[in-house]
Amino acid sequence: MASIEGWGRSQTLHSLAKQLEFYKPPSAPDKSEDYNESDTCLNSGISFNSLAATNEKCSCVKLRLRERRAAVLVCIFEGPEGELRVILTRRSMNLASHPGDVALPGGKMEQEDADESATAQREAMEEIGLNPSLVQVVAKLECFMSQHLVSVVPVIGLVARIEDFKPVLSADEVDAIFDVPLEMFLKNDNHRFEEREWMGWKYILHLFDFESEQGPFLIWGLTASILIRAAAVIYQQPPFFQGHSLPDFQELQRALHSVHNVKHENDI
Repeated sequence: MASIEGWGRSQTLHSLAKQLEFYKPPSAPDKSEDYNESDTCLNSGISFNSLAATNEKCSCVKLRLRERRAAVLVCIFEGPEGELRVILTRRSMNLASHPGDVALPGGKMEQEDADESATAQREAMEEIGLNPSLVQVVAKLECFMSQHLVSVVPVIGLVARIEDFKPVLSADEVDAIFDVPLEMFLKNDNHRFEEREWMGWKYILHLFDFESEQGPFLIWGLTASILIRAAAVIYQQPPFFQGHSLPDFQELQRALHSVHNVKHENDI
């Protein structure tokens, strides 16, 4: 654990680092022993019986899963009012996938990456010029699943001296960089949701509207889900927008995975 001097004399970040020092994420959805129908399907608002009746669809989902892994950096610093803020980017319009979408710095793991933290920090350096020496990695969250079935690990990193960060954007990957208050991902103020469908299953999609000096940004999908979770872990409270009858995409993935595992165990 870094000393308070190592955090640029920020008591806020020092306390956060200490809080997350022994954080253990819940079991990841790609480990069959970690979930059961009562913990995931029912609590996610999905009927286990209705899922079990469509095992063929669940098996199809399983067949599409690939050994693909990625990591993103949830980079947090202290704002001028003492609030926690997180760095986001807008993807280049020239990219083949998700052009113009808001994203966390990150990408797929490469062979030379030691772990997910190395991936997240390397990608942040490549995309926005964030030197790893400025980032103190303090925790990893559970795996998230993208709609392309890539397993994404969010890495929480703290930047004590944000004034030392001089962004250098990769024109091929990033059109803009901005930051938002982390706490907004727990509040109703800028939040809305839409009902979507994936492989015949309905789920809710979280969306957050944010106005900045650079104009409006829409934060949604996987990025929004990760930031909701990161905010809940850091502030140690659930979001205010709970209670929808449909699961979000991550809950849906866990439920489908749970049903596949139950079927697999019954077939043995």
